[in-house]
Amino acid sequence: MSQSSWLVGGVVPGIERQPCKKLEPSPERLLAVLHRWRDEAVRAGGNVTRIALAFEAGRDGFWLARWLAARGVEAHVIHPSSVAVSREHRRAKTDRLDTELLKRGFLGWLRGERGHCSMVRVPTLAEEDAKRPNRERECLVKERTRLVNRMKGALARLGIRNFRPTLRNAAEHLAGLYTPEGSPLPPNVAAELARDIARLGLVIGQIKQIEEARRRRLEEQPESSPHAMVRLLARVVGIGTETADMLVNEVLSRPLRDRRAVARYAGLTGAPDESGAKRREQGLAKAGNARVRRGMIPLAWRFLRFQKNSALARWYQARTADRRAGTRKTMIVALARKLLIALWRFVTTGETLEGVVLRPAG
Repeated sequence: MSQSSWLVGGVVPGIERQPCKKLEPSPERLLAVLHRWRDEAVRAGGNVTRIALAFEAGRDGFWLARWLAARGVEAHVIHPSSVAVSREHRRAKTDRLDTELLKRGFLGWLRGERGHCSMVRVPTLAEEDAKRPNRERECLVKERTRLVNRMKGALARLGIRNFRPTLRNAAEHLAGLYTPEGSPLPPNVAAELARDIARLGLVIGQIKQIEEARRRRLEEQPESSPHAMVRLLARVVGIGTETADMLVNEVLSRPLRDRRAVARYAGLTGAPDESGAKRREQGLAKAGNARVRRGMIPLAWRFLRFQKNSALARWYQARTADRRAGTRKTMIVALARKLLIALWRFVTTGETLEGVVLRPAG
């Protein structure tokens, strides 16, 4: 699937040839091709009880899978990195070869041989939409940091180091700045900084709008499943509403099978490299949700600060008694994994967190 065309390959019962058709990106055309191949199979004497289709997860997301499922097509989304490919140094790679590779993997998966490929769970439109405010805020916070660093860097080159761009009256303070030589800011620098302050004000305003909209949602629908999880998670001392909202919408509200699936989805599992007598650990697999992984490591450090008497904090302290930096770095990742699993159990099954201090409900 690309922006300009879709290449569709199929296996049609009762027909020896395996058709391959290039289409413009149109779901209606795709559905028409699938129905035409089904009719050919029926005319050849085949008994078609279902139409199964799969494509790689990518830029187009999951809308096509939902659209096809609503029209009676069994649609699956393949995890791209789960398909085994040739390890030749220069392997041939074309769209048709990739289509054949995906087709073989999908047929094996349909036969029940799960090692051929892995499928991505198709989220609902509401689940996808619930992630947008938190992700937008993350982008805006990065933009705010970029603008502040840009302005401070421009002023540092002129010898000015005491300017705070995030103040409400930063534009007024800018007009009164002088270089150490006693001269006012150069005109081009002053105009650039004024535009940056205006952009920074817009970004800060949009961040406040997102936070206020989330606060209203939590107050208006406190009993809905994701909002109830957020409110429950935010009661843990050391976890704020922003972190709770990210964890719930990114991982905790997903129907994960067990604690191993939770850790794998966050990419907090190891990647062993074993061959013969060689035994070594390559570090984190980093194959899951990067947002969850980036959020859990700082959260684990905060948890040690605010929940010193909890069972998890004592577990960490007992294993880092040697005070070595390498041990602390390794064990904080293990603590992040155990903490994520404990929080998942806390919001899904109600299992209590031993020794953890909670804020009053309300």
